[in-house]
Amino acid sequence: MNKGFILWFTGLSGSGKTTISQALEPELKARGCKVEILDGDVVRTNLSKGLGFSKEDRDTNIRRIGFVAHLLSRNGVVAITAAISPYQAIRDEVRAIEPNFVEVYVKASLEACEARDVKGMYAKARKGEIKGFTGIDDPYEAPPNPEIICCTEKESVTECVEKILSKLEELGYI
Repeated sequence: MNKGFILWFTGLSGSGKTTISQALEPELKARGCKVEILDGDVVRTNLSKGLGFSKEDRDTNIRRIGFVAHLLSRNGVVAITAAISPYQAIRDEVRAIEPNFVEVYVKASLEACEARDVKGMYAKARKGEIKGFTGIDDPYEAPPNPEIICCTEKESVTECVEKILSKLEELGYI
């Protein structure tokens, strides 16, 4: 049985977290891994229903994702999280409970994320219709030392997946 671990994607809304994780999933399964994706939007709809976007609610949401990811990981599952998780302290908190933690910073400029925004969330935030939107009027704290950085303005989804797989091989996870 493969060793479980958390593959924690972080980055601005629209940076490519969900797209890359969905492309990565079949590649990991082809290598015999059990995989579960914990997407931020899906978790908010189900596990964290009722939470808003205050710092306290965001922290609670990320703690919940981290707890579920940890349970999956200790049972031999690759738990991929794709959530903005804007605050470094909470990402560090999750890392502290799970020794098999790999952080992937999905890096893209605010301008690129706004250009990719199919839901129009950035435009609404710029108009003041959404308050506390990460990158606009709420901070995003980029990770200082992630194991992997995917620069989605320069690298294709395929290149990002290959980079992640290569690093996971190097670290002995796959």
